[in-house]
Amino acid sequence: MAVADGRCRKITADRVAREVDGSLLPLTIFFGFLSLVLILVVVAASSLYLERKRLYTLADGAALVGAEAFELDDVVLGPDGPTIVLDSKKVAAATAGYLASAPTSEFESLRLENAGTLDGKSATVELSAYWRPPMLTVLLPEGLRIEVTATARSVFSR
Repeated sequence: MAVADGRCRKITADRVAREVDGSLLPLTIFFGFLSLVLILVVVAASSLYLERKRLYTLADGAALVGAEAFELDDVVLGPDGPTIVLDSKKVAAATAGYLASAPTSEFESLRLENAGTLDGKSATVELSAYWRPPMLTVLLPEGLRIEVTATARSVFSR
């Protein structure tokens, strides 16, 4: 029994349940909203990660083609055996040719930022593309420009 205002009231389980019902609704709505936001952020982060991996795979293939862009006249015989001397113009041309024939339509605003050789032995390719999240929300940006760099080297083995 509870005493309030000098009167006795009988507290029952039904009465307590009715008084508590109203306070669970805002809590349920908040956790539902929080779960939805968390799901959207995880989906966007996964999409960004996968898009970057796809772009890196394309850049890696372009770098491999660039590393193989030499003629037999570009091979120099040294005391350690034959070595390759790459030319930045040939690397850039081979990379551009590869990107022209590769399936790149799925990338938005794909750009070849740089293709060449820094040391004459390895080919470096920098690509960039624009990524958009699968679902636009207030919490996420409308999109980002992602950039990747891949390096490949051709060597002769004995």
